[in-house]
Amino acid sequence: MTGFARVEGAHDLCTWVWEAKSVNAKGLDVRLRLPAGFEMLEVEFRSRVKKRFGRGNISLSLNVNWQRSTGAYQVNADTLNRILEILPQIRDQAPDAGPATLDGLLGLRGVIEAIDDPLDEAEKEVLDQSVLDGVDSVLSGLAEGRGDEGKRLAELLSEQLAAIGSLCSKSEDLAALRPAAIKERLVMQVRELADAVPAMPEDRLAQELAMLMLKADVREELDRLASHQIAAKDLMEQAGPIGRQFDFLCQEFNREANTLCSKSSDVALTQVGLELKTVIDQMREQVQNVE
Repeated sequence: MTGFARVEGAHDLCTWVWEAKSVNAKGLDVRLRLPAGFEMLEVEFRSRVKKRFGRGNISLSLNVNWQRSTGAYQVNADTLNRILEILPQIRDQAPDAGPATLDGLLGLRGVIEAIDDPLDEAEKEVLDQSVLDGVDSVLSGLAEGRGDEGKRLAELLSEQLAAIGSLCSKSEDLAALRPAAIKERLVMQVRELADAVPAMPEDRLAQELAMLMLKADVREELDRLASHQIAAKDLMEQAGPIGRQFDFLCQEFNREANTLCSKSSDVALTQVGLELKTVIDQMREQVQNVE
């Protein structure tokens, strides 16, 4: 969702510059900074952004430099009146100062201001269309920048999914997952249980054995992790926004990795589970950048 674009344009009446910035966000937040005279186009600007993007904090700014003026000036009555109101206070604080003069008052900043030449309806329509074409161009540039970032993220996420697949394969190859190893460990645990409670009925012993076998078997978690990998790869092949779905999938990845670690009674398997959690956390961090 991160990107930047800048577009410049010229018109008979002015030159303008559009800048667009985008950063990560849970939803779509559009912020506009427009010069005076373009407020009526704000709704159209926002509409064009929403047609192109579904997520991100997007800031658009338009700067306009006018190339013509009437050369006429006018007195800002409000500013002049405020100055006249405080003149008595100034005389009281500086009695030795000379009286205020007309040229002195008119020379104060803000008292005299230039009058811009107003645009007629035809000129305004042409200028508005030029600015609208400009916002389309800058949004296209922003989309291209976000697309380039998306390609880099796709490569990184593919590498992380491959790492998850490799760690899952490593887990399957560990001796702790082999039936013989599981059986040997369970037999030892059952013997310890029988020695601790000699009078335990056989049916109760069978129940304890079944529970131990269930806790020791992580095959279900590995199957789910494999299924999540397929789902993630399918998401990356889809067109359109996938960020929210991918984020949910990362939560499911993390859930299975946590369960695998909690079930493991083997040091090597636990180590692989911790490595798996690290990769998943890194992947989820990157997924926050996906629209």
